[in-house]
Parts: sequence; C-alpha cells; structure tokens
Amino acid sequence: MRIAQVAPLAEAVPPRLYGGTERVVSWLTEELVRQGQDVTLFASGDSRSSARLVRAVPEALRLAGIRDHTASTLVMLEEVLRRADEFDVIHFHVDLLQFPLFKSLFPKCVTTLHGRLDLPDFHPIYRAFPDMPLVSISDDQRRPMPPVNWVSTIHHGLPEQLHRFRRERGAYLAFLGRISPEKRPDRAIEIAKRSGIPLKIAAKVDAIDRDYFDCTIRPLLDHPLVEFIGEIDDMRKDDFLGGASALLFPIDWPEPFGLVMIEAMAIGTPVIAWAEGSVPEVIDQGVSGVIVNSIDEAVEAASRIGRLDRRAVRECFETRFTAARMAADYIETFDALCCRPVAKPGSASAAILAPGGDLPGLEGSVGLLQLQSP
Repeated sequence: MRIAQVAPLAEAVPPRLYGGTERVVSWLTEELVRQGQDVTLFASGDSRSSARLVRAVPEALRLAGIRDHTASTLVMLEEVLRRADEFDVIHFHVDLLQFPLFKSLFPKCVTTLHGRLDLPDFHPIYRAFPDMPLVSISDDQRRPMPPVNWVSTIHHGLPEQLHRFRRERGAYLAFLGRISPEKRPDRAIEIAKRSGIPLKIAAKVDAIDRDYFDCTIRPLLDHPLVEFIGEIDDMRKDDFLGGASALLFPIDWPEPFGLVMIEAMAIGTPVIAWAEGSVPEVIDQGVSGVIVNSIDEAVEAASRIGRLDRRAVRECFETRFTAARMAADYIETFDALCCRPVAKPGSASAAILAPGGDLPGLEGSVGLLQLQSP
C-alpha cells in the first residue's frame, strides 16, 4: 500500500526534545515501513526516517523560532495535493487546513486528531466538512464533537524495545511533560509535600505558559522535596522514569491520550493519574497504576504504589500499547478506506454528501461516508 504520512512542522520527526504528535508519527511511520508498506513522510528537513522523506521546510519550526506555522503548512499541503495520485492513502496528522483543500479526495484521506476537541472554536470546520474520515486516539476524545465521520479509535503505541524494563522500584515521584495549568504540576508538588516523597519535574515551559510558571509554579519549587530539571530528551527518559516509584499524571482537562503514561508503563513504572479524559482507557486500575479523584487519594496511592508488580505494568504495555499493534490497527483502517465500493453518480451517498449540488471526487460508499455520531 502506498501511504503518505503528513506530519506537523513544529518539531522534527522524531522530535529532538518535546513533541508528542511528531514522536507518534515517527513510531507509526517506522513500523509501517517495517511491516512492508510503501511510505512517504512529509515533514521538516531535520527529520530522520526509513520512509521516503519529503522535506517541507529546512528544519523544525519551533526550534527555528517561527511561531505561526500556517504558511509553511499550506505550502506542504499543496505539495501533497500535487502528488496525491502517487498514494493510495493520505494520512494527516495536522489539524484543520487540509479539510477544504482535500475535499475532493476525502475517499483516500484520513485525519488523526491528536489534540483536545472540547474547544468550540474549531467545531465549525468539522460541521462544514463532516465527510473527512477521522481517527480518534481515545473514545473519550470524541465526546465533545458534532456528528462526524469517525472510522476508528486507535490508541497510541511505541516500539517495544524503545525503553528498558526496570524491575527495581524507584525512590521518587516523577512529573514529565509540559508545565501548563491543565497538566497541574501544582498538584504534583502538593502530593510530594504531603506524602514526604521526593518529586522530580522534567518539563518544558512554552512561551504561552511562562507567566503561569513564573507566578504559580516557580514559587512552589523552593522546597527540599522538589527538584525541577527542565526539558529532557528521549535518551534521558529511561533513567528519569525508571528511577521513579510512580509517574504522577495529575491532569485537570480531557486529555486525548497521554503518551507519557505508556512511556512509563514500558519501563515498568506505574502511574498515579486523575480520572480525566483517556485515563480510564489507558490505565488498568490496580495493575498498571492507580486512578484517583483527589489529592488525598493520590497521597494514599503514593504510599501504596510499591505493592504493584512492575513486571505486570510492563506486560500491560506489551499487550496493549506497542507500535506494532498501533500500525496493525492503522493498516486495517487504511484497507477499509481503499477497499470500499465506489458509489455511482446520483447514488444515495452522493445525495447525502452533496445536498443541492455535486462535490466532485467524493465517491464512496454510504457505509463509510455517512455521518456518524461520536
């Protein structure tokens, strides 16, 4: 199968530092190639891949200091559109710009939505183009959406040998990711102080969150139990997560997936997480972690987390969250897109998709292209 993977341009694929979506795109692309697919990756020029790489910009835009990525993304999408006949499936990992540009090619397109979908600002585009096949990264992610064409929920996965299993229990609590109000590092600090267990924070601070960090979080860091490390790369994650007794995931928002949870699980480190968003889909309660609803519950969980079997945590990862499983799920979805019957002009599906007029190129079966509730 000839597959185009269209990545965001904020970070390289894989990213040098923080970058969840680009990291998943890398893992998926490499595994698709390993499984024998013909893959072309549209990404920044500093990306590394065994797929055929089309360099849309010389280097990742965030680290290059470019804030608005719209222009560069549109230029990349124009190149994808120009070469569309080369692919059986075009898989987008960018947010919205492809919807109007590729509406005549929806039958061979699919978009994975990686971000939060509870903000009404973006819903007009989904209502205007409800036929685009969409993949959610958790079932919970779908809840706020208007009726759209969901074709799959595919949980993220990472390479089975990417992280080394650590059998020994660590000595501190870990917070990994990004400093922002919805990630609630303040909760993590409070849990450490009340439990008496040291906390290490490895997180980046985006420009948009600088005031929150300076005014709310920085004053809380002046405590002997709390150590702020800053942003770390993949090479340091093994030691950081492996040395922890638990990963704290004290979120206060509808997290679409939460990649750091399965990174910790791959190492054998259990997770203490708030029951928000995708958390109940990812964590097996009492096996790979503990799901809580309050600071009090989290403090109690931190004191008992050592009773969990770290080998069982790793086995949850191996069963549910490998890149091989993720790629197999995507291939099944791509096959469904490629193999559906083509609707004849004037058929029921054409009437559904184009009330009051034709939309050229939107051939497809009623079964796939009908509007589906989330």
